[in-house]
Amino acid sequence: MLEPEKSKSTLSSSRRHWLTGAAAVAATTLVGRPALAQFRVEISGVGSVQVPIAIPDLRDEARAGQPVASIVRADLERSGQFRIIDAPAGLTETSSPVWTEWRGRGADALAAGSCAKLADGRVDVRYKLWDAVKGQDLGGEAQAVAPDDVRLAAHRMADAIYQKLTGERGVFATRMAYVTKAGGRYSLRIADADGEGGQVALASPDPIISPAWSRDGRELAYVSFETRKAVVWIQNLQTGQRRQVANFKGSNSAPTFSPDGSQLALTLSRDGGSQLFLINRDGSGVRRLTTSPAIDTEPVFTPDGSAIYFVSDRGGSPQIYRMPAQGGPAQRVTFTGNYNISPDISPDGRTLAYITRVGGGSFKLCVMDLASGSVNQITETTDDESPSFAPNGRLIVYATKAGGRDVLVTTTLDGKIKAKLISTSADVREPTWGPFGQDRK
Repeated sequence: MLEPEKSKSTLSSSRRHWLTGAAAVAATTLVGRPALAQFRVEISGVGSVQVPIAIPDLRDEARAGQPVASIVRADLERSGQFRIIDAPAGLTETSSPVWTEWRGRGADALAAGSCAKLADGRVDVRYKLWDAVKGQDLGGEAQAVAPDDVRLAAHRMADAIYQKLTGERGVFATRMAYVTKAGGRYSLRIADADGEGGQVALASPDPIISPAWSRDGRELAYVSFETRKAVVWIQNLQTGQRRQVANFKGSNSAPTFSPDGSQLALTLSRDGGSQLFLINRDGSGVRRLTTSPAIDTEPVFTPDGSAIYFVSDRGGSPQIYRMPAQGGPAQRVTFTGNYNISPDISPDGRTLAYITRVGGGSFKLCVMDLASGSVNQITETTDDESPSFAPNGRLIVYATKAGGRDVLVTTTLDGKIKAKLISTSADVREPTWGPFGQDRK
């Protein structure tokens, strides 16, 4: 069976730090309130192939209220695909760069722009991108945004540059959800993909765990202990309205949305033991998927919705299995190590991220190529939890410990570029990366 610290309330592996000392007071919805703790990005590691790009500070960006160029530089550097070249200010989107100068600085690409306050109070953010090697104009764009959306404009600028130079979609304008714990209180927060700009979706003196995005990015499912037991809720992030979808006898845990958004897979103990079930998003149509004497938990759908990966100790120790999404025989997936938990599947369905236990008690992030079965351990930390893929599949966010605090880290799939998102006033866990196409308003 799963060890007690890992199976408390039949929850997934990574909740061991979060389930103590909560008072019995109802949770409070606080949609729109700014997060109390902001993040800074610390990037470490060197990628094997990176595009050297220069991005000077935008002209008059101080008037925009956000360090636009710094946000763009950090986004691109965190992706692992770019190396930032120092660049003096002064260039704008209307400039005619001297290419010998920029090539001499080692830049293969150059982006420059400006910010301006419009008469209606909006901020006009403009930029242009050049190929510095060929001296070629690669285009640009202008965004007129409300002052509160300048950070979003910067992330969109980074996305556009990333896509132009790599041919792939960027993830910098997407969002993350995570849980913080500070002073005995828990908060479910929604933030930009760099951890900044957070808002509180839910605050409670009781644990909040296992957040999971709907595929349209408008709702979160999660587990709250506000009624002295594990109950699954769904919350609309625009309105703050929330509803119980699983409050059965025993524990209700580990929810995940199906790709079409019509159902959730989750773990229930209502019939004894902890087994996987499907349930409609309105709480109807409960159907059992697994029948075993083991603990079956942490389900996650494949991108096409045809199968579910999950954790079970049916073989004597926690391992990751795969089964048809509508139920059926399960096949074991992980064979390296005797303790493998917390699966997540890349958006293209080719890579499995999970946590493995090494030695007596170190927990490390691994990735598996599902076609070959080859496994790569990509972290050196010892308390990793809750991996979640970015929607383009190029990055993973996970929780770990650093300097005695619970923090979030993003990593490239090869582990060579990591960015630490450090909370200065709270422990941070349970990250989950939101989808593309989220309604940000």
